[in-house]
Amino acid sequence: MTESGGADADALAGRFAQMFAALAQNVERVVRGKREKVELALVCLLSEGHLLVEDVPGVGKTTLARAMSASVEAEWARIQFTPDLLPSDITGVSIFNQGTGAFEFHPGPIFANLAVADEINRGSPKTQSALLEVMEERRVTVDGTPHPVPRPFMVIATQNPVDMDGTYPLPEAQLDRFLMRISMGYPDHQAEVALLAGAPTGALLDRLPPVMGRDDLARMIDFAQRLHVAAPLYDYVVRVVAATRDHPDLRLGASPRASVALLRAARVRAAAAGRSYLVPEDVKALAVPVIAHRLIVTPEAELRGRGGADVVGEVLASVPTPQAAGV
Repeated sequence: MTESGGADADALAGRFAQMFAALAQNVERVVRGKREKVELALVCLLSEGHLLVEDVPGVGKTTLARAMSASVEAEWARIQFTPDLLPSDITGVSIFNQGTGAFEFHPGPIFANLAVADEINRGSPKTQSALLEVMEERRVTVDGTPHPVPRPFMVIATQNPVDMDGTYPLPEAQLDRFLMRISMGYPDHQAEVALLAGAPTGALLDRLPPVMGRDDLARMIDFAQRLHVAAPLYDYVVRVVAATRDHPDLRLGASPRASVALLRAARVRAAAAGRSYLVPEDVKALAVPVIAHRLIVTPEAELRGRGGADVVGEVLASVPTPQAAGV
């Protein structure tokens, strides 16, 4: 995929859509009956964002990450967060080499294309903060020396929303660095029957063939972020995000980082649909997974059973949608 415009851009968008579908189909060979969640995760990957999966154990969170990394010939690493985990266990450490008489940096598991932070809320706040720099700046600083992580780079963090004993809730600054939050959910009846009747998931993962290389993925990322965006859509994204800042049911609305994340994800969704331009539906389809987890609902609204997703839905209904002629 190379930069171009007009009819060439449409052709490249069509090629992007084919490659995106091939990725999704490959991941679905082991993550069955979850096409929507798989596509959201791939949108997150191609937006160079990070994903928070909030769900109970055993629904395929780690399997999703492994299948994604296998599909693009990427390296993956799993970090099990526990209260005694140290920041250096994630980032790596400098060790003195007696032979050379100098300190050598030994990278930690975060230096992977897809890093799975399993049960992230079980790590202490000090350990959680070890991810802040790398999630934003794609580098780790150890002993004053920056070390860049490979591209593509994505953190897929998981947390169990039910068993909260001995956990440390993620602070707002950490949540804001996740481009999306999704829930895998239980498979439907047919998908679970197919899972039981098929081969063991581990064996399938070991045989899962890659459908593209990391260079192909990098070109897809670059192409998606060059997609045309009409001026009314920039205005629409800002209006949607800004509407959360004055909403009476919220103590904290979405930051400008949410606007950037929503636009990046919408560009990928448009390209995945074979279009070289955005439409308002791209923004609407991704608003809840991109914005809802960044919001803090007031205690009064919480008592009424309202959450961030409810507020985002209300905002989408209240903000005027740009007309097709303006887009």
